[in-house]
Amino acid sequence: MSRFDEVIERRGTNAVKWDGLKTVFGREDVLPMWVADMDFKAPEVVIDAIKQSAEHGIYGYTVVPDSTREAIVDWMKDRHSWKIHKEWLLFNHGVVPSIGAAVEALTEPGDAVIVQPPVYNPFFDMIEKNGRKLVYNELVLQDGHYKMDLADLEEKIKAERAKMVVLCSPHNPGGRVWTKEELTALGSVCEKHNVFLVADEIHADLTREPHKHISIASLSERYAAFTVTLIAPSKTFNLAGLQASSLIVPDKTIRTKIQKVFAKQGQFTLNQMGIAGMEAAYRSGHEWLDEALEYIHGNVQLVKEYADKNIPSLSVMEPEGSYLVWVDCRALGLSDKELLDLFLDHGVALGNGAKYGPGGEGFMRINVACPRSTVAETMERMKKAADSLS
Repeated sequence: MSRFDEVIERRGTNAVKWDGLKTVFGREDVLPMWVADMDFKAPEVVIDAIKQSAEHGIYGYTVVPDSTREAIVDWMKDRHSWKIHKEWLLFNHGVVPSIGAAVEALTEPGDAVIVQPPVYNPFFDMIEKNGRKLVYNELVLQDGHYKMDLADLEEKIKAERAKMVVLCSPHNPGGRVWTKEELTALGSVCEKHNVFLVADEIHADLTREPHKHISIASLSERYAAFTVTLIAPSKTFNLAGLQASSLIVPDKTIRTKIQKVFAKQGQFTLNQMGIAGMEAAYRSGHEWLDEALEYIHGNVQLVKEYADKNIPSLSVMEPEGSYLVWVDCRALGLSDKELLDLFLDHGVALGNGAKYGPGGEGFMRINVACPRSTVAETMERMKKAADSLS
């Protein structure tokens, strides 16, 4: 039995995924397969580090020590073959607020910022709530996976005089791990038109062989000069509640601009437990992650094989990275609300594809970072939902 087979009760722990069901879906008697966090315990090394920090008994103001920076530097080199420098690192409570800070620091009110939907929907909020113009460069669904439409991107940059592109790499919700060739082409377009690039790489550690995540800023010093890379241990090790993330910003001028935004917000450090957990995870979490990736892959295969055999009306997009499975439900012929309600009525709360922007209509997102028994039960309930239409 795998450690990841353990079913851990999360209700009553203020977990958005479980305790937020009533607020978001209007009911609690469903399996929550929507929010992108794991139902797995964090690595023991992380738990031990947090306990050690807590047992000291004094919870005063903190600084992020060099040892934490060095753990991140080593992690990026070991897992992603990118040699970064600790001076490049900034810290924030999460990737989403870091996107907001980058938008505020590097663009002006009214400037166009481009995203590639269907994509993680908080991107939209961070652009629009900062008074910028949201512009879509829609991904193209071809042969069962997404590709970038760089010709359209270049047209949009020119027509809208865009100042920034926000990249999701690996892609959420589609699970694409962009290739070196794709990233090089994207970087060339941004360089040609003097556009900043913000790369949300929060799912970078969750790629599956033979696919390999590549940080776009690692491809050349030229790309690094206009790129802000966002990482966090939150998806990788299930540490979202610790609220600790990093920004990798090689260019000093860009770093200074973002630091000014942080200062305006009063943001200057991380919480004590976040620092302890992040450092322990990056320092000693390799073995746990390798086991988790293998287990998650098994869950993905369960979803795909079950759907292929028992729910032919659903088309499963197997993720190359992340633990999120993007399911094409358009053959059911239902509206997005009808789709969501159909699965809710059969006991499953899924991520509604429409909220991820143009191209997400008719899709549902399933989070499979949970015990295999939960995934199996989810698929059985989804089959009953589909069968109820016939």
